[in-house]
Amino acid sequence: FHIIPTVSNVVPESCLLIFVGLLVGGFIKAIGEEAPVLDSKLFFLYLLPPIILDAGYFLPIRAFTENMGTILVFAVVGTLWNAFFVGGMMYAVCQIEGARLGSVDLLSCLLFGSIISAVDPVAVLAVFEEIHINELLHILVFGESLLNDAVTVVLYHLFEEFSHAGTVTVVDALLGVVCFFVVSVGGLMVGGIYGLLGAFTSRFTSHTRVIEPLFVFLYSYMAYLSAEVFHLSGIMSLIACGVIMRPYVEANISHKSYTTIKYFLKMWSSVSETLIFIFLGVSTVAGPHAWNWIFVIFTVILCLVSRVLGVIGLTYIINKFRIVKLTKKDQFIVAYGGLRGAIAFSLGFLLTNNEMKNMFLTAIITVIFFTVFVQGMTIRPLVELLAVKKKKESNRSINEEIHTQFLDHLLTGIEDICGHYGHHHWKDKLNRFNKAYVKRWLIAGDRSTEPQLISFYNKMEMKQAMMVVESGSSAKLPTIVSSVSMQNIQPRGPARRRAIPSISKSREEEIRKILRGHLQKTRQRLRSYSRHDLMIDPFEDNVSEIRFRRQRVEMERRMSHYLTVPANRQETTPVRKVCFDSG
Repeated sequence: FHIIPTVSNVVPESCLLIFVGLLVGGFIKAIGEEAPVLDSKLFFLYLLPPIILDAGYFLPIRAFTENMGTILVFAVVGTLWNAFFVGGMMYAVCQIEGARLGSVDLLSCLLFGSIISAVDPVAVLAVFEEIHINELLHILVFGESLLNDAVTVVLYHLFEEFSHAGTVTVVDALLGVVCFFVVSVGGLMVGGIYGLLGAFTSRFTSHTRVIEPLFVFLYSYMAYLSAEVFHLSGIMSLIACGVIMRPYVEANISHKSYTTIKYFLKMWSSVSETLIFIFLGVSTVAGPHAWNWIFVIFTVILCLVSRVLGVIGLTYIINKFRIVKLTKKDQFIVAYGGLRGAIAFSLGFLLTNNEMKNMFLTAIITVIFFTVFVQGMTIRPLVELLAVKKKKESNRSINEEIHTQFLDHLLTGIEDICGHYGHHHWKDKLNRFNKAYVKRWLIAGDRSTEPQLISFYNKMEMKQAMMVVESGSSAKLPTIVSSVSMQNIQPRGPARRRAIPSISKSREEEIRKILRGHLQKTRQRLRSYSRHDLMIDPFEDNVSEIRFRRQRVEMERRMSHYLTVPANRQETTPVRKVCFDSG
């Protein structure tokens, strides 16, 4: 499929997998056997967790936190709007005399609306990763599909209970609101606890590197199961566990364990995604179906209308508070990317009323096929037609990291001066608390006190080393010592070549410690520049300058000794003392 670009550029992989499932289901039914159905337990316990863990573990934290408000508005308010709009309008459609749907009451329509309203993360991942949309639109749609799980679960269970009871009181509605906060916050707390346990455990695995990936998978799956046992949001628990665990685990585990976790998660989620779409095709053939033209057609139309109206209305409000506004093109992609998938099918499969269940499942399958096939196949040409900005594949450099940190500190200082406790202020507080307390408990060795730039440099080294190993190249990565030596012994003319001194590992480590130590002492020399201490010491400038000169001379002496290359010293003119007589 991926070898033929003319096909893969037009047809998404999810469409092809559903088509394969239809062929497999038709073949099984032709030979007289019973086709397997996508069971809800199989989906929620075995197929969905790997996809959500892969998405949560490698979630772009910076983009997600900067757009958290927008994502929450789309996930909570948007899902509630879709559920009640689709449910209410479908109840009005059921009152049409020619529709023969008079037996469907309001609570059943609202239950159907809660099932069909949520955006599916599996379908969004399958389509958006192929079109390489820019990071803002991807995180908006994908973040919405992850966080609307709590709203979907609460609405589904509420309307299911209400439909059995037959009556709804004000107290029941208030309990439903409380239940939403319990499900969402409880899922986040469970995931956070297991994430901290996983990070703390990885601190003591230096002598048994083989089991390091096992703890990551074990604690993540335990977080999901624990949340599902207490009827909390398992998806939000899994996301919280992966987000909290990752930075501390990567600081403790070895390079081999990191590679194992990365590629096993990608492989595991890819296999689960493949099985989900194939099972959707097989379950469509297996049936049973209860086809009603009016119910199905109005379901598809109302899903599109509610999505468009919800995105336009909410974006009008959101843009009043955003610095970077969402344009008309962005709104169109967000509305058009609201795909439905296997979560809606599995929730509909859990219904107990057989007659209504078959009609609901038929409409849900139709909506899934329409969004995956029609919207999934046309979103790529629409993105190119509208000239929507795409994602740029680029590796971050040290220069970019320095400027990013500089802007973060600058904006934090501006917020403090203005007395406004905004996003950057609380982010700075959280980073300071993390460095002062959390890292000491969760990261082993000297990595817990390592500066952020040094940590970023270590990540770049590891990533570059992995790229060299994966490419099979025999070239070696240049070290700091060899580059310094080459610069110092560069011949100025046709002079004879000097031999490059060989440096042992111990001396190389000492050089790294000297450089790292001087990087750490930079803030101590510039105490008056700190925004947390605005008191200026009158003797600070002179003392700091003298101390800096002494440290610089000592560093040059050590470097010239280790590298056996004499440092270039600037000749200073002799200073004479002159006395002037007063007269």
